[in-house]
Amino acid sequence: MKAVLVPVYFKRDKTKKFEQQLAHISQELKDDLELLPAIGLGEPVPKNADAVVFPEILGEAYEHSEDFASYDVPILILTSEFMTISMWDWEIMNFLRGKNIHVLAPYNKDHSRVICRSLAIKRRMKDTSFLIFQDNPGEGFQPDIFKCFYWWGEECTELLHEKFGITIERTSLEELGKVEKSISNETAQAEVETWNFPMNRSLTESMKIGAAKYYLAVKTYLDKRNAIGGIGANCLNESRFSSSTPCIAWNLLFEREKLLWACEGDTLSLTTKYILHHALDKPVMMSNIYPVLMGMAALKHEGIPSFPEILEEPENHILLAHCGYFGLLPQSFSETWEATAPVLGIVDKEAHMLDARYPSGPITMVKIDSTMEKIMVIEGELKGYVQYPGSDCRNGAIVQVPNGHALMKEVYSHHQILIPGHQRARIEFVAEVFGLKIESL
Repeated sequence: MKAVLVPVYFKRDKTKKFEQQLAHISQELKDDLELLPAIGLGEPVPKNADAVVFPEILGEAYEHSEDFASYDVPILILTSEFMTISMWDWEIMNFLRGKNIHVLAPYNKDHSRVICRSLAIKRRMKDTSFLIFQDNPGEGFQPDIFKCFYWWGEECTELLHEKFGITIERTSLEELGKVEKSISNETAQAEVETWNFPMNRSLTESMKIGAAKYYLAVKTYLDKRNAIGGIGANCLNESRFSSSTPCIAWNLLFEREKLLWACEGDTLSLTTKYILHHALDKPVMMSNIYPVLMGMAALKHEGIPSFPEILEEPENHILLAHCGYFGLLPQSFSETWEATAPVLGIVDKEAHMLDARYPSGPITMVKIDSTMEKIMVIEGELKGYVQYPGSDCRNGAIVQVPNGHALMKEVYSHHQILIPGHQRARIEFVAEVFGLKIESL
């Protein structure tokens, strides 16, 4: 899906550059945008336009701030043949900011592509649904924890639709379990025989059969559905409804159909992942954060005696772990990856999990807040991995953040979305398109 942009020209002072630059834009960003016929400044914007784009920006703008202010779509400036703003644009952009008129001003071609993808996603989300399997999310193995979560509430669901257009469709996890159990072992075995990904020898044949049945059961809900952009289940607290976990299923659905997933049915995390994966074209995943500053309140949950020895700035470090390992990653996002036996006691003994890793190095943690008005971006460093045999943290990651004390006071959630590399500069453009305020440590 491409962004639909309408070029705008200055009626009095338009120069030859307009057509020349328009040709550059059409060629250089042909994979990311579609251009409508140009209009003059002040003329009505077509209803199907995602944004207006100015291939040239001239001093005539100083006389028409009211026309800029009238646009109810984003304003993109692309005046350089390199798909960026030009140095001469700063004067006019400063003038427009003084009139409370915001413009999108990319300063490299990648930023322009991120903007275009964000605009296209913003339109697509209005026709997109997330399918979540759950029954009573607060009742189950850990009600004292699961009754705390905002994403289960009606307000969160309504705000996601109001702000982003996303529709949350909830259906019964118990009924999914019945479909799963109705699938024959022979059908499931035929599915298993198509798998060519690494599997630890602890993953028994019956575990593989259970994972295949889960995948095939979910597929029955997806058949002939084209508008499902993400999927999730209350897979932990209501795990009694299934003899497996969805980890392999979510991996297969991403690798085969590019369908994103939500661990624990966290729709706010799924929305964050959906926007950033498609806008940035980068891997995304979710994991729990356990700051060193939390001490035993964090360690007890993972069943480990202490954090690893950290010689410098231990207060600025966090442990990342989810369901026994680093977290659920598709194979194509991972540096190392294998399906393995389950760890957590609240899932069936025939379930499974994925032991996967991102590469060490720069990493970014991101999450949209509960008001849907802000997005927190924390750039850090993935220092390496730690193992605690016999615990609920068989392979967790250690990440250094800029300010651990600020994180404790300001972070939105224990669930954080992780993206390799430092991504703040790119995420700022995504946030601008979606009307989100950036917060960081």
